[in-house]
Amino acid sequence: MTPVELSRTVLRAVRRAVDAGELVAPVPERAQVAPPGPGGRGDYATNVALQLARPAGRPPQEVARILRSHLADAEGVAGVDITGPGFLNITLDGSGAQALVAEILRRGARYGVVDEPTGELVQLHHPREVRAAVTAHAVARILRSQGALVRTSCEDEPDPAWAAVLGVSVDAHGTPAAPAPLKVNVRPVPAVQDPTPLGRDAARWALLHPASHDHPRITADHLVQRETNPLFRVRYAYARTRALTRNAAALGLTSAPGGVQHEVDVLVDALAAFPRILATAARHRAPDRLARHLVTTADAVLAFQHTVLPLGDEKPSAAHRARLALAEAAGTVLAGGLSLLGIDAPEHL
Repeated sequence: MTPVELSRTVLRAVRRAVDAGELVAPVPERAQVAPPGPGGRGDYATNVALQLARPAGRPPQEVARILRSHLADAEGVAGVDITGPGFLNITLDGSGAQALVAEILRRGARYGVVDEPTGELVQLHHPREVRAAVTAHAVARILRSQGALVRTSCEDEPDPAWAAVLGVSVDAHGTPAAPAPLKVNVRPVPAVQDPTPLGRDAARWALLHPASHDHPRITADHLVQRETNPLFRVRYAYARTRALTRNAAALGLTSAPGGVQHEVDVLVDALAAFPRILATAARHRAPDRLARHLVTTADAVLAFQHTVLPLGDEKPSAAHRARLALAEAAGTVLAGGLSLLGIDAPEHL
């Protein structure tokens, strides 16, 4: 079960409690779910009981107990605990990872992408500066993935090298004639060096990986193929997932989502969090959040990859097929995230 699906499950529990007359409160539009904080337990936690306590006129703990009875028997939920002032801590059953992998493989490049337009209109306006231009371009791609309609503009005519080398496009330059309902000025800390000698992929990563308030490091380190380079790790992890699929085919092994061991919880959690990371990156106009999450995902892939295929005389099993499906799902997320940043994901490195 993905975080989005779990959020819907929580909302259905609230709606059932309201329909049954156990709670008198408006059903919220969304229920936030996230990994539990200190003192929590299970796979996810939600503060929806605290959110409903005041309109319902009841203590949060009482609201939580009412909702727990409706959540505990929901499909995919193994258990629900109440912690702190009224947090609902939800443990998913063993099919959670299997369903997540199946969902990612079914959705492919659309995993984490909002299917319907939200009606949000955004004008991204930036100065004639290379980091601002690249950041606005990436933010526009991420916002569009979340259903927003986006228009980009530059204060002056962009440098032609930005399009030729960095793949940046701008819808207009000069003062916007008709600003959108939401205008956002994109002004990260400028790059003090020209990043174009690094080439498109390394230059975009150098500008997008640091937070907008940090100074970007424009050095050849972004080109080296070693594990100290985060961009290399992300692209190498993706290439490894593709190599695993090719090597598995040579063994006659195909992938099939299934149960996986708890040792890969870090990777499963990273894949499950991808839609939330995209939504957060869009909301805060922060492509660095996506870039850092890709590094986390890649590191989990590289730690897990050696367990995917049979070793020695070991025969292919359902466990190998499930691990291969998990690796392929991770590759889907890595490629999709890099694409949103405007960076290529090569199958061979």
